[in-house]
Amino acid sequence: MTIALHGFAWDASSSYARGAAQGPAAIRSNLFSDHSSALSLNGTDIVPAISAYDFEDLPADAAEARDAITARVERSLDQGLKPLSLGGDHSISYPILKAIAAKHGPVDILHIDAHLDLYDALDGDRYSHACPFRRAIEDGLVRNLVQIGIRSAPPAHLEFAAKHGVVSLGSEQIRDIPWERLQAPLYMTIDLDGLDPAFAPGVSHIEPGGLTSREVIGLIHALPAAPVGADVVELNPSRDINLMTTHLAVRLVKELVARF
Repeated sequence: MTIALHGFAWDASSSYARGAAQGPAAIRSNLFSDHSSALSLNGTDIVPAISAYDFEDLPADAAEARDAITARVERSLDQGLKPLSLGGDHSISYPILKAIAAKHGPVDILHIDAHLDLYDALDGDRYSHACPFRRAIEDGLVRNLVQIGIRSAPPAHLEFAAKHGVVSLGSEQIRDIPWERLQAPLYMTIDLDGLDPAFAPGVSHIEPGGLTSREVIGLIHALPAAPVGADVVELNPSRDINLMTTHLAVRLVKELVARF
């Protein structure tokens, strides 16, 4: 198992509040802390599993930053490494998927989020953190997109989702996930606001009524194929309480590493 852990400290594409750029450093600093062991729940030691760490600064220009993200993930893939990326806001998923699809072809995606992220543009930005999966669908990077935890869904975006075969489910519909549509090559993206703020208060865009920590860990364990990549995004340490969300993100990273 050879994994590249990427940290993409970017939140300039956020629509409401900044702070997610501090997420990658917060996760990394707690990943091997004395707070917990380096083991996943099934006993996988993540220390030898992660063979490369990429936390370079990104350019200030948004287009250049996206290109840099794609290039850095491509570099890991060329080295035979599986990319596990830490955000940063959710806009990083689109340039990551460009690199993933160039290597593996269109992917199936399990997307945990409170929001559809299917805006054509938000505040004039077509690459906002509200837009990544619309861009990915338009570019042919996606074979199947299954979203779970949705509780903020404009009707026009639901229409776009239905037109393109996207499955968008609320938190209460977790048992309705069509696992048959999530096959290799498989990508998993976890926006921490997909969890209920009782479990993940440290996010910029809180939406009550989300998934539990146990449910999201269970979804990682239930993946029908080993992911070709994954990301955990939208941790805002400045809004966290007693590092609750940070330690949750660390746990999700450990479980993803074990699933790779």
